[in-house]
Amino acid sequence: MRFLRLDFVGLGLLLATALTWAVGESGWLRSAGSSSATFVLVLALVKGAGIALDFMELREAPRLWRWFVLGWLLLVIGLIVGVRLLAAA
Repeated sequence: MRFLRLDFVGLGLLLATALTWAVGESGWLRSAGSSSATFVLVLALVKGAGIALDFMELREAPRLWRWFVLGWLLLVIGLIVGVRLLAAA
């Protein structure tokens, strides 16, 4: 049996989802403050990039589409961080 790249990406997505769930359920989010939120957002970025590049097949798409989708992902996460920083001020 030969494993494909999608198999490994899918397993990574499952692991990242389980890790995000475990962090949320453990209460670490409340006690660790911004470091745990940063960890969850980094996981969301990695998961989004994995989905976009491999499951949406943007890895083989024209560079403009990759930049557009990954840039959108960075923009959304940046806006979340910006709103959080403004709310904390």
